[in-house]
Amino acid sequence: MLYWYAIHTQSRFEKKILPELTRKRIESYLPLIPEVHQWKDREKTVEVPVFPGYVFARIVDCPGTRLQILRTTGVVRILGPGDRIEPVPDAEIDSIRRLLKSNLLCFAHPFLHEGAWVRIRRGPLRDLEGQLVRVKNQTRLVLSIALLSQSVATEIDIRDAEVIRPRTVAKNAA
Repeated sequence: MLYWYAIHTQSRFEKKILPELTRKRIESYLPLIPEVHQWKDREKTVEVPVFPGYVFARIVDCPGTRLQILRTTGVVRILGPGDRIEPVPDAEIDSIRRLLKSNLLCFAHPFLHEGAWVRIRRGPLRDLEGQLVRVKNQTRLVLSIALLSQSVATEIDIRDAEVIRPRTVAKNAA
């Protein structure tokens, strides 16, 4: 079966890896967001990775495919514990894709381990699930790729969110 896997890349190699994986007939995905870069004489909007240093590939896990990926210039490793690789749930990739297609303003966000888990009830993000956070007077929906310990967030209207699971309390490690 095909699963998504997170590929750790060398710094600033994310965009260079995609055409090489495509040439090898490996489905890949690099979530990008627009960012304004300012120089002394000009400013330009450029697309930057949502998760710097990572690209996603949808593959059947077999030694031949792993080797094809690992032999791609700029690839460091495929994420997972020890010598195993760990798939990224389709729902996490689908959520990120949907958020980026919605054209809502979004930005990288620190990964959260606790907070209310919510579902959006209406609008372009309807039925997406993520964590709800409050920053100053703003409410944000945080979508995460757990394997990367990274997240992306967008501001939402609190009235559009319904709580699925309440905030979990962190347990003290003894």
